[in-house]
Amino acid sequence: MTEVKNPVLRGFNPDPSILRVDDDFYIATSTFEWFPGVQIHHSRDLVNWKLIARPLDRVSQLDMLGCDNSAGIWAPCLSYDGRLFYLVYTIVHTTGRLKDTHNYVVTSPSVTGPWSDPVFLHSYGFDPSLFHDGSRKWVVSMTTEFRKDMNRFGGIILQEYDTVQKKCIGKPENIFRGTALGLTEGPHLYHIGRWYYLFCAEGGTSYNHAESVMRSENIHGPYEIMPGNPLVTSKDRPELAIQKAGHASLVQLQNDEWAIAHLCGRPVGDEKRCCILGRETSLQNVIFDKNEWPRLTNGSNNPSPVFKSPFTAELPKPLNKLYTFSSDRKLDIDFQSLRIPLSETMASLTVRPGYLRLYGHESMSSLFRQALIGRRQQSFKCEVTAEIEFEPDWYKQTAGIAYYYNTKEYYYLRISHDEKMGKIICIYSCDNGDFDEPFDQIPIGEQKNIWLRICTDYAKVVFSWSADGEIFTQYGKPCDATRISDDHITGSAFTGAFFAMCCQDLTGFRKAADFKSFRYRELE
Repeated sequence: MTEVKNPVLRGFNPDPSILRVDDDFYIATSTFEWFPGVQIHHSRDLVNWKLIARPLDRVSQLDMLGCDNSAGIWAPCLSYDGRLFYLVYTIVHTTGRLKDTHNYVVTSPSVTGPWSDPVFLHSYGFDPSLFHDGSRKWVVSMTTEFRKDMNRFGGIILQEYDTVQKKCIGKPENIFRGTALGLTEGPHLYHIGRWYYLFCAEGGTSYNHAESVMRSENIHGPYEIMPGNPLVTSKDRPELAIQKAGHASLVQLQNDEWAIAHLCGRPVGDEKRCCILGRETSLQNVIFDKNEWPRLTNGSNNPSPVFKSPFTAELPKPLNKLYTFSSDRKLDIDFQSLRIPLSETMASLTVRPGYLRLYGHESMSSLFRQALIGRRQQSFKCEVTAEIEFEPDWYKQTAGIAYYYNTKEYYYLRISHDEKMGKIICIYSCDNGDFDEPFDQIPIGEQKNIWLRICTDYAKVVFSWSADGEIFTQYGKPCDATRISDDHITGSAFTGAFFAMCCQDLTGFRKAADFKSFRYRELE
């Protein structure tokens, strides 16, 4: 047995769907506006997890051009029927009262792909899952409601899926309206013994989040609520290390033990409770009691800060990863772009071998074409350094690295041009849409190579630069890192902090920046 600290998937990895196939475990998580869509991690010991696939890697599967912040991919579900892997997912175009939520399924004989083009399921709501019940398959999802004085979360919809016709068949039926916790979403069905168990996320995805369990002897219901529900929650327990617990999925281990993977968050800051790493994934040990209800093995519904894996394994070590750029291979799987893949007119690994060239495109405010490539922050204390060559000749041309949440919340440490000072280093920031330049610009003369660095220390972020990659000078004062979090954002906010390489040219003539390297180093 190995005890591993939660969360097991650190950084922005929400809405986990866990699956076991023989001795292999997989977890699929949401990616929202980041492309390629959906992350799939793999493990054989439930302790060490490796990112192995991003299935939605073509525009034919996923086109999010123009999608708002925190729209895009919501709550995927990964399953396997003995022959094919199935991935169902929602593409959310609008997030207001009149939600546009389109649900699809893709398949592959291998979890690493290639995955098929999508088959449309329905647009009733979001968070679909696919349940394999013998020879039949069922799509289960929540349904949205927009009418006056109606519950916006209208209940759980069940409809059969026909693999031959490749569509849902029969009339959709509402099998469960939710518990008193409200905001019923994220459904998963399981058939264990004589019971159909319905797992649902409730209470909203923030600090009132919870996972409810219901069951019935008939898939169509009626479903009774588990005594002592919910299965797991952190609601009204601010002292717990693991907060926002909910949105869970169930898996049976090889030794007939059980576990759930669930969404969680870890707040920082004395005055504000802000989860700068976004919503993460934890594991909990589960047993079935004498009345055949699932329960956490810790005897409560408090999420445990430790998961007990039945396997012997070495514990994960802090990451220290240097990314270099070769013309004979693709970008590392850790990197994603915003909304769409970067075309050859936006990025290239071949024009200048050994460098990633980004061609300046639209501003950091754009929901369309940004030349921006980022990777998740996965540790509260970390250091990111990029070596850049960039020769701007106008203030509208800029390149650098960003501490990024979304188009309305970021810090951007950048190289640009000033009419009087020439080539400069500067920062601009955006806080819930309010634009600022907090520190004076620094002239750097004819220096060709510039190293830019961002260091985080829980609620604090510090920026620095170097002309030789060895001696770094802090730029400005430490800034507030809690801004880069769901909890600080006004409006829908479901992602997490990224460190991003980016280039903008607001003249429209695509001035290019060359990135020699990018290092991500965790300091705890």
